[in-house]
Amino acid sequence: MNLQTTVENAFRAQFGGDPTAIIRAPGRVNLIGEHTDYNDGFVLPMAIDRAVWIALRPRADAHVRVYSIDYGETALFSLTDTTHSEHGWAEYMKGVAWALHDAGYALTGWDGTVTGDVPRGAGLSSSAAIELATARALTYTSGIAWDAPHMARLSQRAENEWVGVKCGIMDQMISAAGEAGHALLIDCRTLETQSVPLPTGTLVVVLDTMTRRGLVDSAYNERRAQCEAAAAHFGVKALRDVSIKQLSGAKNALDPVVFRRARHVITENMRTLLAADAMRASDAVRLGTLMNESHISLRDDFEVSSDALNVMVTCALAHPAAYGARMTGAGFGGCAVALVDADRMEDFTASVGTAYQAAAGRSASIYVTTPSDGARVM
Repeated sequence: MNLQTTVENAFRAQFGGDPTAIIRAPGRVNLIGEHTDYNDGFVLPMAIDRAVWIALRPRADAHVRVYSIDYGETALFSLTDTTHSEHGWAEYMKGVAWALHDAGYALTGWDGTVTGDVPRGAGLSSSAAIELATARALTYTSGIAWDAPHMARLSQRAENEWVGVKCGIMDQMISAAGEAGHALLIDCRTLETQSVPLPTGTLVVVLDTMTRRGLVDSAYNERRAQCEAAAAHFGVKALRDVSIKQLSGAKNALDPVVFRRARHVITENMRTLLAADAMRASDAVRLGTLMNESHISLRDDFEVSSDALNVMVTCALAHPAAYGARMTGAGFGGCAVALVDADRMEDFTASVGTAYQAAAGRSASIYVTTPSDGARVM
């Protein structure tokens, strides 16, 4: 049974009758451009074919009552007087409601059921998927025109200020605005996007190490502060405005750790723009090389990789079908991503799974993914 059927059946069981709308919002995998989004830089993610699904029916008041199939719990909250409770799945939904209400939108409530198949804590942005599904649901029931960049911004505010994770805009933007068959080059300063096709004959493989991290408790916010310190040294808004030449000239004036953090961000922006060019030229070899360089920079300069991620990338690159591989997401655990020759996909996934099990002592979850559309009323 697919997730749309699952969420519809659960709605009938919980509320009686049929839902009036089905909402889908995807997770994402980032091909390249990591930890650049909150530095006003460039990212190159794609929405994936794993998503959060909501079945809903409007209510006559400003409350949301939603049953989570995955947690077996019901949450009820006001859209006009939202309050924090224990951190959990519903806080992401409440945060979006708070952000939309605070932005001046008159919101209509709904009854709904929610489920999803974006792995949590894997670096595939399950949080953005539930945020954008919620935003899409609220705009639907409230008669608000869908504006993907604006709703991405409000969902980001929910995660920054309500949930407490100082994420950049990438996750929410790709979940809001993804395009089937394409990755999106996103300028995180202007939110301008360009559709970029995958190189001919390649597929994207997500390599889940089955290790997890919690962003709120991780070094993510520390890395962000280090980037801000580097930008402040140069008197600019963000590291996007600093060239590698400028950074090299300031090496002795910067704290060595801050220097390495900045070097990653500046070179990663360069790699991301080059990667988009490689994709437009259908140059899988060049794209793979840039992905490999990105992983090394994340591992050594930004120091957000992990033993499991490094092992997974090594296993992937040992297979002749791989053009490139890197950790993806915030780091400290979760997933790597590989660009692979489509004709040798089955051997790649089997071989890498076996090699990772032998090297890491745990099983991986490996799946091929295809670029999907962003948040939609189905």
